[in-house]
Amino acid sequence: MEQSLTQSRYRVEGMDCGGCAAKIATAVRRSPGVTEVAVSVASGTMVIHHSAESDLAMLEKRVTALGYGLERLAQDSPKPNLEDHDHSQCCGHGHGHDHDDGRVSANPEAGPAKSSPFRLSRKGVLTLSCGLALIAAYALGKAAPGAAPYAFLAALLVGLAPIAQRAFVAARQGTPFSIEMLMTVAAIGAFVIDAREEAAAVVFLFLVGEMLEGLAARRARASIQSLAALTPATAQRERGGVLTEVASASLRPGDVIVARPGDRISADGVILSGDSRINQAPVTGESLPVHKMAGARVFAGSLNGEGVLRVEVTAAAADNTIARVVKLVEEAQESKAPTERFIERFARIYTPAVVGVAALVAVVPPLVAGASWQEWIYKALAVLLIGCPCALVISTPAAIAASLAAGARRGLLLKGGAVLETLGRVNMACFDKTGTLTEGKPKVTDVIGFDRDENEVLALAAAVEATSNHPLAGAVLAEAQARGLRAPAAIAAAGLSGKGVSATVDGQNVFLGSARAAGERAVLTQEQAARIAVLNAEGKTVSVLVVGAAAAGVLALRDEPRADAAAGVAALKRAGVRVAMLTGDNRRTAEAVGASLDVETHAELMPEDKQRIVRDLQKQGLVVAKIGDGVNDAPALAAADVGVAMGGGADVALEAADAAILHGRVGDVAALIALSRRTLRNIRQNVTIALGLKAAFLVTTLVGLTGLWPAILADTGATVIVTANALRLLRVNGDHT
Repeated sequence: MEQSLTQSRYRVEGMDCGGCAAKIATAVRRSPGVTEVAVSVASGTMVIHHSAESDLAMLEKRVTALGYGLERLAQDSPKPNLEDHDHSQCCGHGHGHDHDDGRVSANPEAGPAKSSPFRLSRKGVLTLSCGLALIAAYALGKAAPGAAPYAFLAALLVGLAPIAQRAFVAARQGTPFSIEMLMTVAAIGAFVIDAREEAAAVVFLFLVGEMLEGLAARRARASIQSLAALTPATAQRERGGVLTEVASASLRPGDVIVARPGDRISADGVILSGDSRINQAPVTGESLPVHKMAGARVFAGSLNGEGVLRVEVTAAAADNTIARVVKLVEEAQESKAPTERFIERFARIYTPAVVGVAALVAVVPPLVAGASWQEWIYKALAVLLIGCPCALVISTPAAIAASLAAGARRGLLLKGGAVLETLGRVNMACFDKTGTLTEGKPKVTDVIGFDRDENEVLALAAAVEATSNHPLAGAVLAEAQARGLRAPAAIAAAGLSGKGVSATVDGQNVFLGSARAAGERAVLTQEQAARIAVLNAEGKTVSVLVVGAAAAGVLALRDEPRADAAAGVAALKRAGVRVAMLTGDNRRTAEAVGASLDVETHAELMPEDKQRIVRDLQKQGLVVAKIGDGVNDAPALAAADVGVAMGGGADVALEAADAAILHGRVGDVAALIALSRRTLRNIRQNVTIALGLKAAFLVTTLVGLTGLWPAILADTGATVIVTANALRLLRVNGDHT
């Protein structure tokens, strides 16, 4: 039976949250012959396994009847690796739009499907139409009061008709108490008891919220595509001594490619010949370019320095480092699927309970005690209005909106209310090192002269480095400039790959490079070697200056912690948050930085290692926040309970993260957690106020002390109170909780 199962893949338009995915999955599972359904919000796709006899046309009608666009994608070729690889879902096939032709390319280069402007989508048109109808109803009501009821009825129907249709379709297909059903009951109930304006306005605000949610979902799906840009579209393939430009996606293990100076390497591989410094920070997070020669591994997406490299490809495009990062990000996003919206969970119990209570109020007293039908139907309508969830619906988003605005004023950006809720529970913060806890660029920390003044040593080093584009050269020149030193003129400057740089300065041969290379030109005394060893032990990169045949001094450089790093870490610890550092940098440098900040240190990690550590911490029961700024952080950012990107980081880090700190202050992580905790307290207050007022008016209505108009006040009054309470969050200042 399993062999006769068929897989079909669809692009789904208008699916914006976990609730949407659940409704679709429930409807599809009820279709005959379907054995498995996988609906991906992140990629906007649905994959089903079904028997060959399944009626797919009827299945598709079930989904479109729920209000979603559906387009069947062409089946992938049954070839291994590339064509049969699920990675196609994160290479541009996750976006459903009217202009796509439905074809699926096995080419990993294939970009995302082109999308029509969101304002032209069905949700956009519906929201605009409802808004215009509401404005027209208000205007007509002022001009001709007698026509107001009909005007607001028309405005209500414009927005409510499609919502109600989706609600009843969902109910028939297994989801009776969806958010659409909640809104339908609330709107009709409000209109029945003559709250026409409120009914129409609530529907319009609901549509606005859905439209904004759709925009966020589209952005999240598109963010994954930015990873693919790290791998160049073409490569220089060598065959028989002839170079040919080919698509990177066509490379296979065993192919030989040539990477020229300044090129991004097109595939994972092993260097066959040549040596160069490779900037692989986007992949590993290492703060400095790494010198590599024949036999060393290189990663797709890393940047070649000054040398020409011949590289043997070891992984196809679908399996290279960048592709694995893409896959890890997508899997992490799916494994922490969005928590079902509070209002949907609430509606499962609250909506049927309110309708049930109202029905009982209307019929039980007249039937059992012979009470007046008119009196108790009136009370039932009041109960229905008291039960209107407007105050509860607005209590949480009002607090969240105020907090998001307060955070934005400080450069703290959060991607929604779920992030705020989770941040307040964080008790483990995992930081990247380079560009997060540190500045992200090396600085000269020590200048030591052996037989010369340290300023002279620095001036000579600056002279030699004046024509170099190495990151360390920039640090040396910046330090010389900061000290007001003028470097003497240098001639015949030459870079010695993997060793250092030399030049003639004032008639003397001057060399600046590694201690090992310097030892080939001059004899280092035991005292000099000991001082170099101490600097190395502190995690610093040491360059030795040789003038003639004698060592003249040393310069030590290191990527130093941010000015506020120590204070930021301390603030987190005061808030009860444990702090660790996860970095791809070498262990010696990482441990030195970690010791200076008093944080746990994990070094020499690849992207999957960082993600694994985050997973292990979560298994220990910790709520983990991951803070980073590079592509190598993207899988861990997505896997963590909350991912926080530091400002100025890679675009993919910002997109994969749940929050962003634009000013790059380590202390702002503690500020985010403090803001979250204040917001959670505010939400609890709002819910208590809303439910408390409703409970009080419910009792007074049933005993006959209050009627329909006080019932309206129970709803609108509670809405005003919780909104005012939420707005207090706009006054949040500082980092304190």
